[in-house]
Amino acid sequence: MKLNLSRPICFFDLETTGTNVATDRIVEMAILKAYPNGNTESKRWLINPEMPIPPEVTAIHGITDEQVAQEPTFKERSREIQQMIQGCDLAGFNSNRFDIPLLAEELLRAGLDFDMKNTVAVDVQTIFHKKEKRTLEAAYQFYCDKTLTDAHSAEADTQATYEVLLAQLERYPDLENDVKSLAAFSTHSEFVDFAGFIRKDKSGDPVFGFGKHKGRKVTEVLEAEPGYFGWLLNADFPRYTKKVLTQIRLAAMNTKL
Repeated sequence: MKLNLSRPICFFDLETTGTNVATDRIVEMAILKAYPNGNTESKRWLINPEMPIPPEVTAIHGITDEQVAQEPTFKERSREIQQMIQGCDLAGFNSNRFDIPLLAEELLRAGLDFDMKNTVAVDVQTIFHKKEKRTLEAAYQFYCDKTLTDAHSAEADTQATYEVLLAQLERYPDLENDVKSLAAFSTHSEFVDFAGFIRKDKSGDPVFGFGKHKGRKVTEVLEAEPGYFGWLLNADFPRYTKKVLTQIRLAAMNTKL
């Protein structure tokens, strides 16, 4: 089985200091880049998160403070990472809900832009859960008849995710071998910012996905409560969410001019 690609797609996985997209940091990243001609290349980086790795997290992925103490920071790695994913679609396991939002946060924190407007994202976990509802280890065993012996290693998880997607395409004839179709199938709902704070309603308009204004149009809320925008920018929300809110606000202001 070969992926039907019109441009490269980067399968990637992150190991981090925790699960808070706004405050936790990357300690390891691996990318498997698949090209339309079937070739692949891979890279792995250990990253100094500039904060302690909690012992309970180290117990999961095995990466200690000592292992990353002398490694470059994400900012120092950021341009190399950005160049590898530039012009590519993205894929991962639970990537839409976690890896992509956290990667966006790290890139924006490093002063680099991150924009998904011309990029689609395939979440292999979503496909798996819609079809079988298991973990990555179970998916690897189920689809590939292999044991994932090095789970929670970014490099092993990335390779396994790539193989699982190829096996899913073999197993399910109704899955189109097309990245845009796979991205649409693996999307839970219409998130504007990936973290789910801003979503689209039935008309395609951005609405808040949380709090007291949940379900209300973003433009209507910001017009009725101008101070709410300032609060959002100063609150503990992901940088990409703040970027999306700013774009929506600026677009609404330009429409009125």
